[in-house]
Amino acid sequence: MSKHTNKYLKFGAATVIILLSLGYLAYTGVQESKSYYVTIKELRGMDDSVYSKRLRVAGNVVPGSIKRTGLHVEFMLNEQGRTLPVVYTGTEAPPDTFKDDAQALAEGKFGRDGVFHAQQIQAKCASKYQAQPGTPGAQPTSEPNKAITQATPSTAGMGSSSK
Repeated sequence: MSKHTNKYLKFGAATVIILLSLGYLAYTGVQESKSYYVTIKELRGMDDSVYSKRLRVAGNVVPGSIKRTGLHVEFMLNEQGRTLPVVYTGTEAPPDTFKDDAQALAEGKFGRDGVFHAQQIQAKCASKYQAQPGTPGAQPTSEPNKAITQATPSTAGMGSSSK
């Protein structure tokens, strides 16, 4: 083989190795950040693979169930009469809209202990735009705010990721 052919082969091999490495990193990154949305009913009916998957579960926060200790928060989610205990341990406090009866979305992993271990919490106040009790036929006066506030772990130097 000539010098030029040998150079091109080395360059081609290096390019292929770099492209394969980037492809592998992209694939594993997508697999790591992927999460499945499940209902509480579906969560309870899943097989043992549920313990290794990153999941999202939504429901209403059960009134009186929120117990805060610093950044550690324990609460119960309710969906169609089914409840799920949730433990959130993050680097940021839950959003201000995270209150009793608020709609909440927890993202994390389901433990073998029957508790959902959340790394992120998103909350939206469902009662904010509803008619006041005692005013029959009253309609909401404003369009519901579609923004959802969220608490996520922040990385050093990256700042807050609240929306």
